[in-house]
Amino acid sequence: MTDETYKNNPNEQEQAQQPESDSGNQPLDAAGRSLSEALRISFIILKVIMIVLVVVFLASGFRTVASDEQALVLRFGKIRGVGEGRLLNPGLHWVFPYPIDEIVKIPVAKKVNLAINSFWYYQSQQEILQQEGPKKRTRINPKLNPIRDGYCITRSEKQDRVLAGFTGSDYNIVHCKWQLTYQIDDPERFFRNVYTENVKPGESYTDIIVKSVTPLLEKLIEGAVVTAMVNYTIDEAISSQARIPKHVEKLLQEKLDKIESGIMVVSVQLTDITWPRQVDKAFWASIRASQESQKQITEARTYAENILNEAAGPVAAELLAALRDETVSEQKKELLWLQLAGAAQEKIAQARAYRTKVVEDAKANAEYLKKILPEYRKRPQLVVQKIYQDAIEYILNNVDEKMIIQPTKGTKGTEIRVLLNRDPTIKKSEVRSKK
Repeated sequence: MTDETYKNNPNEQEQAQQPESDSGNQPLDAAGRSLSEALRISFIILKVIMIVLVVVFLASGFRTVASDEQALVLRFGKIRGVGEGRLLNPGLHWVFPYPIDEIVKIPVAKKVNLAINSFWYYQSQQEILQQEGPKKRTRINPKLNPIRDGYCITRSEKQDRVLAGFTGSDYNIVHCKWQLTYQIDDPERFFRNVYTENVKPGESYTDIIVKSVTPLLEKLIEGAVVTAMVNYTIDEAISSQARIPKHVEKLLQEKLDKIESGIMVVSVQLTDITWPRQVDKAFWASIRASQESQKQITEARTYAENILNEAAGPVAAELLAALRDETVSEQKKELLWLQLAGAAQEKIAQARAYRTKVVEDAKANAEYLKKILPEYRKRPQLVVQKIYQDAIEYILNNVDEKMIIQPTKGTKGTEIRVLLNRDPTIKKSEVRSKK
């Protein structure tokens, strides 16, 4: 083609030049397309990762509260919710993940036992291992060491003298062991008012609670024990092992409620109590004497009850009390008399029969005297002589041997000789009559 032809047809000139331009831009377009594809895939992967992260973040908000727990939800450090909604009950719950929300699980159903040995005498580790029972005594030190040995003070038996202004009275010392059982009944109060250490990795919050609360409870129960024990003598402390723990429990609960701890005392037990080992022999001697005294008192009361029952039956004690009580009416006493049994009833029956006989005899005598009264008024000496003869006759009828002595005149009188031995013929006749 000539130049004129290119000039006259410019399209053909552009078409001739276009292949040269496309061949120069082809590598640049391929790199752009690769970069665009890589960015597109990267954005897709980033979206997937973000979605996964959001799902994981939201899923991490699910929390399980165990059956023995209740939980508080802290939103930015403040307890979330109102009223009953402030506590999460056992089950599965969702909260905003940390750091928005934080869940605090508190074991409200778990009962924790805490041994209190601060009032017990010192024992080495070897002595504790060798001890075979709560009452076994270990090696006794010559003196009580108040720095090393734990002890508790009881009320003096002479406390009334102290209150009256007298001096010279002292207190008694006992060693005792206690066991406290408690649980958390108000999680919110407990969380607000009781200090607990921060939970470290690998630690249980329950264990941290027990560890943090133990020093507080030890001091409070020690104060309650000291306050309670001074109200009892050493004998009452050793023998009244049911009443004193109730007293300590009441004092301890009052202190816990005062500080709004949210802790409830389940029980307080006095697991062991004893007097100082240095006076062991003296106390055992006193105990044996007291036991012997109680034994004799019991035997005496039993003997008295048996005697009363044999003498008057079951109502004997009631009748005796009624006779001593001036306020008891005579009708009540008479009713008790009628209920008597045993020997007393027999004696009363005999007395009543005797009274009847005496009354009847007196009536008969009165009738007899009334009959002879007119004759007596006429011939008194003759009547008296007749009565005398009748009496002598009645008396002599029951006599085996009779001796009649006639009076004699004169100053010398009659000499009488009395045989001390009875007539043997009379004795033989009595024996034959009995056969």
